[in-house]
Amino acid sequence: MPPATRRLKAPLQKQDGTLAARERGTPQGSAISPLLANLFMHYAFDAWMARKFPAVRFERYCDDAVVHCASEKQARQVRDAIAERLAQAGLELHPQKTKIVYCKDAGRRDDHEVTSFTFLGYEFRPRLAKSKYGKHFVSFLPAVSAEAMKAMGAEIRSWHWAKRSDKSLGDLALMFNSVVQGWINYYGRFCKSELLCFLRRLNRHLVRWACRKYKRLKRRERRAMAWLAEIAQRSPRLFAHWRLGAHPDGWAMGAG
Repeated sequence: MPPATRRLKAPLQKQDGTLAARERGTPQGSAISPLLANLFMHYAFDAWMARKFPAVRFERYCDDAVVHCASEKQARQVRDAIAERLAQAGLELHPQKTKIVYCKDAGRRDDHEVTSFTFLGYEFRPRLAKSKYGKHFVSFLPAVSAEAMKAMGAEIRSWHWAKRSDKSLGDLALMFNSVVQGWINYYGRFCKSELLCFLRRLNRHLVRWACRKYKRLKRRERRAMAWLAEIAQRSPRLFAHWRLGAHPDGWAMGAG
């Protein structure tokens, strides 16, 4: 691999084919770009935070970060200091995405404008939880975000279930289980019930597939759901979402 300095000096090719000298940045899409960006952010942000605010915990992934502060006053001070630090490095905080969030729960009951945020596909907000003694209380917890579910929904629709009538249920499981299992492995770590509710829509797609494949089930979605439920009882591990608990055991399976 060429040295990083050679990557930085690589010229930019315009649409007309001409080359322009590059004085800063890295080629978009280059394999080295994420690595160099992460190294830059380590020294511009991570190491600086450790020196400037050693008692303040934070997480960063690429250019997205969450900083934990003990009070709103401290949060404003840290935010302003970060903005100044990034300006020194030629960067700036995103004006819409940079927020001070109040982590409201059973012990923090004040009213604030912003009480949720999204990080790495998870939405963190006040949610109802149950203690080990069975008592319900409000906790500040993560669960799969609306944006992540929207992206997964688009992926599911791109599989074009209606055009798979030449396949068997086993074929569909082989085709899609690895993707669904990946979602379960990642988004099922916290508040699994949120992901479970979303994945139930896969059963609706399977029902529509069955109605298209089998003449006896055509336009009979209730009968198709009952047929699918019988198969799930016999082979509960056939589909990844069935293993999680999203069985086709009822009609109200969520939006398609």
